Amino acid sequence: MAAENTAEPRHRSRGRRRTTHDKRHRGMKIVAWTAAGIVVLGGTGAGYLYLELSGNIESVDINQALGTDRPEKADNGSENILVLGSDTRAGDNKELGGGADDGSARSDTAMIVHVHEGHRKASVVSLPRDTLIDRPACTDSEGGTHPAASDVMFNSAYSTGGAACAVKTVESITDLRMDHYLEIDFAGFQQLIDELGGVEITITEDIEDAESHLDLPAGTHRLDGEQALGLVRTRHGVGDGSDLGRIQLQQAFVKALVQQVRDVGVLTSPTKLYDLADSATRAVTTDSGLGSVNALMSFAGGLKGIEPAGVRMVTMPVIYDPADANRVLVEETRARQVWDALRNDRTIPAAATEGAATGEAKDVVDAA
Repeated sequence: MAAENTAEPRHRSRGRRRTTHDKRHRGMKIVAWTAAGIVVLGGTGAGYLYLELSGNIESVDINQALGTDRPEKADNGSENILVLGSDTRAGDNKELGGGADDGSARSDTAMIVHVHEGHRKASVVSLPRDTLIDRPACTDSEGGTHPAASDVMFNSAYSTGGAACAVKTVESITDLRMDHYLEIDFAGFQQLIDELGGVEITITEDIEDAESHLDLPAGTHRLDGEQALGLVRTRHGVGDGSDLGRIQLQQAFVKALVQQVRDVGVLTSPTKLYDLADSATRAVTTDSGLGSVNALMSFAGGLKGIEPAGVRMVTMPVIYDPADANRVLVEETRARQVWDALRNDRTIPAAATEGAATGEAKDVVDAA
């Protein structure tokens, strides 16, 4: 991967049938797919299953771990949700090439989902895992303390102090309060895709990556869970081989996944409905505010009014590190435009992402 020429100084961040009704409700975006089975379950009157499904959900008390030294909550009706994809749970993740033998956990995927006032539109900002940052001192959910560190990769926050440290780091970078936290387990993700019957995507060029066990010729494919996981984790088989290319694949896949959730027809099959809800709840770890089926259902239901045209997906503006082509640095000026827009509940301006490093994989997946 070649370093991008830039005049910017090196800075570090601180820190089947579609009806009109179906189309209107396709707006359960990004994080809502993990709760999709739960949302429709609520409409079946099967309330007796809530307790059982709630027992599947792991939750973390982020507020207690972080205390009061945090950005203030927005008073404009908007919400920020930090979404991570991780290999934190033991067992099946190791078979997927994600779990380390020493029990450590990593996060390959990070997104800030900003739901605008009125819940009619959302902005999604992906955070590259290879971004070099200054990580703040933090306390994990079990009370352990971790000192600050300079010039480290963004995803070291999660591997060092778990969810609480990841939230603390994101808040340090952005000066935005994260109202909720949602972590999606990779092994659970794979199972959920299989429960959905796979996800159909079209790719415009061959993708081959031995590390992610992915070998897809150009064309249309229905990916099973293993292939889908390989797609969202691959980096060497697309674009310039960077994490930025992987992010572009992830964003395109999410759009295809949301469509599949809407088309799967779970309302016609109680068994399919329960299996989907069971897989979804087992796949997630949330903050304590979302740690029940009712809370997840209410949260996801609040996203129903967001139409596809009302969702903008971008990547945090970065430049390649001139000292290490495998790392990126926050492009402070443009990133500040992104955070200011979200803080004030405005649309992210196009100028905020122009000229930033991209990974060169934007059109590999056709998400139309």
